[in-house]
Amino acid sequence: MNEEEPQMTNQPPQLFTAIDSLLAAVDDGTVLPVPAERVRLREAAGLTQAAVAQALGVRVPSIAAWEAGRAEPKAERLEAYRRLLEGLARRYPAPAPHPDHEATGPQRAPRPPAHDTVSVPATPNRPAARPAAKQATAPAAPAVDPRFPHGPLAVLDGDGSAYGVNGIVLDCPARTIPELVEWTLGESGLGAAKLHRYGKDSDPLIVLTAAAAVKLGLPERLEGHEQRRSLRLPSDHPVVKEVGRAKWQLTQRGFGPWARIYRKAQGRQRQCVQLAILSWDALDERSWPGVAEMEPADIARVLGVYAQRVITPRGSTAVSGLELMTALRPPTRAERDEATGNWVPGHNPGSLGTEPMDPAPPEATSEHPVVVNSGWSGGFLNEEAYQWVRPVDLLSDEECHLPYAVGLDLNTAFLAAASRLVVGLSAPDHFHAPKFNPKIPGSWLVDLSHVELDPRLPSPFTPTGERPTDPAWYQTHTVAYAQELGYDVQPLEAYLRRETGAYLDPWHDRLRTAYLDTLADLGVTKDSTDAEFLAAMEGHKDTDPALAAVLAAVKATVKGGVGKLRERPQGRSYKQGERWPALERPTWRPDIRAAVISKARVNMHRKLRNMAVMTGLYPLAVLSDCVVYPSPGESPLDFLPYDASGKPKPGGFRLGPTPGLAKLEGVQTVPWAVDLMEKGLNPARHIKGGDAVLDEGE
Repeated sequence: MNEEEPQMTNQPPQLFTAIDSLLAAVDDGTVLPVPAERVRLREAAGLTQAAVAQALGVRVPSIAAWEAGRAEPKAERLEAYRRLLEGLARRYPAPAPHPDHEATGPQRAPRPPAHDTVSVPATPNRPAARPAAKQATAPAAPAVDPRFPHGPLAVLDGDGSAYGVNGIVLDCPARTIPELVEWTLGESGLGAAKLHRYGKDSDPLIVLTAAAAVKLGLPERLEGHEQRRSLRLPSDHPVVKEVGRAKWQLTQRGFGPWARIYRKAQGRQRQCVQLAILSWDALDERSWPGVAEMEPADIARVLGVYAQRVITPRGSTAVSGLELMTALRPPTRAERDEATGNWVPGHNPGSLGTEPMDPAPPEATSEHPVVVNSGWSGGFLNEEAYQWVRPVDLLSDEECHLPYAVGLDLNTAFLAAASRLVVGLSAPDHFHAPKFNPKIPGSWLVDLSHVELDPRLPSPFTPTGERPTDPAWYQTHTVAYAQELGYDVQPLEAYLRRETGAYLDPWHDRLRTAYLDTLADLGVTKDSTDAEFLAAMEGHKDTDPALAAVLAAVKATVKGGVGKLRERPQGRSYKQGERWPALERPTWRPDIRAAVISKARVNMHRKLRNMAVMTGLYPLAVLSDCVVYPSPGESPLDFLPYDASGKPKPGGFRLGPTPGLAKLEGVQTVPWAVDLMEKGLNPARHIKGGDAVLDEGE
């Protein structure tokens, strides 16, 4: 037998059954003309989509779906639609092919998908989705998972149309929340594949517009709560009771802006749907600028691109950032039990495991049970981002006479710091007078008050930029930087972790790619010159508001995810020493948060020091990842260091879209900046907008 010839023996019987079904469909006429022919026949007869929809008893989007080839009618409507097309074909036969072109045989439409899907139509009864702004590059469509043909999510309007990714619309007949959950899990074709071989598929997300929420029995808005995080339906609300009667459950957070409705998994089959209610402020304006006010199709586009590049939203961008860490580093993997031979869950190396871990006392917060129960009074890590303003009396006359104050902002500085960051994976061990090792992550009690640095730069050891005066607790990167500067470090104590790993690497890689791909779609690419980069950044948000919102959400995911690693207790009823819900997560890891921020602050100081050496310039102020410099011109090109060939000098601030590189944050005048500094305000906070207020709490 020829090795290239396929073997037909031992083929599964279902393959032959499928072929027989296809042949039967052709014979009994259930395969319709190709989509283009359906449109030709209707238009030849002068019929509108609305007229055909009324005759067949369906909505206009369904007709548009059938004519686009993205859905097929079912049951009795299939027979009626076929009869209509056959009648029109007899009256308006297809024109004969041009003799100069080869005639092609009749084409068959693809087998009908399980659900109606349509391109967003413009109809007299429903306004068309607003066209998206012109975009530089369309995001590449992801490969379709056959289990989830309609993507990860849909936005439901009040007319029963569920707008999904890539312009599809699903007909959703649900009239109650339980019916919506059943439809989502059973008919919608929504969901997303797992991000790691040992992970779990993402649960489908349904976003409810205000009209959809009201139609399903929910209030349009929730009132009476001072804090957004407290929003939820009372337990005696009819919808909550309805969910319970249908044998569905809510998580402990209840029915709030992000509600999870589930049943216990049956085997490997998860039964869970995530709901997001737009009119309950599910999409925070700070993280999703302008998205809540978009049309449903545009909301689906924004969330769909985010789901494709980051993760299907599970709550706020901070929650999604934390969930992404777990999705990319699942805590367990299947292992064979040697005693029984059965497959059982085992620890996945490199992950944080399934059990929460108490921090070392100096890594905790003052209200943590570890601190309260032990009576700890030895101080805490203070690894926070910079909030520093140079004393006005350290400004030179030359600096004050420069015309401009230019703000530089580092792209996703925390994300850049997470790259190749080794963190502890095991519980901390306590050591007395250990020898410092920069390769071991942990917390060190060290006296760095003897380190002498230029007072025109902030201290690298404190977030205020003030020189330390006593021994204090520092994360490994901070102590290593003191050693890098040439100073002797002799730790008094340390809490160190024996098992280590680059836990955040896949998280960094995925978010970095999402950030760069979205910027590229907005016309900002890595191969541009510095001048071209500045020009592209100036108008990138206007190129495509939807993708600009995705970019904002990606950045919020980075900062929020890092912040969630040390989530504090919430609510007025909390008492010091009590455990709060966040402590039950394996991802409550303040030491990892401290490592990210410490590395980011050290990276910032290293650039500040190199800039002073290369250019003689010193910053006026620093706020987290933004630094303000006095400048002879309005552009960063007027003061950033370049070599004779025009290439940026390594070590200082460099322009570009990559995380860790800089972009222009804003331009003001030096007198404006000095005036704020004299008032005790930080120019870096206001360099973008210009006007400053006195209630910022500095």
